[in-house]
Amino acid sequence: MVQQPTDIELTTLTKENNMQIQINTDSNIEGHEDLATRVSDEVKSVLKRFSDHITRVEVHLSDENSDKKGGSNDMRCVMEARLEGRQPVAVTHHGATVDQAVDGAAGKLTRLIDSTLGRLRDQKRDRADPTPFESNDDSTTLGGDQG
Repeated sequence: MVQQPTDIELTTLTKENNMQIQINTDSNIEGHEDLATRVSDEVKSVLKRFSDHITRVEVHLSDENSDKKGGSNDMRCVMEARLEGRQPVAVTHHGATVDQAVDGAAGKLTRLIDSTLGRLRDQKRDRADPTPFESNDDSTTLGGDQG
């Protein structure tokens, strides 16, 4: 019997914004409600400072070595965040357990979003406050010698 992928969708509302969290698992990971709650809580916790910029987070969990008995770092977590007005950003992390994979991916996603939003802030600041042209008193004047 072939087991179908399990999709668990949780919608989380924050004060600043509506951030939807969708959790998908492959057929080798049982997508129980407690797993969904743990993953959702981790995502909310690490991304709450960015919640006013994030509209949706998708979490994909899979067991890459399910046909083999054991192995290190065979759990994979892919997290994709959709930022308002931007292309989605995604990270992947492998771990020995689902929790390790989720924790690692959440940390990577936090750093990526922080970097992305920081670059955007820098670009806006640079456009709003361009460096004024500096002139030297001993520079040559246009039009050749005046003296």
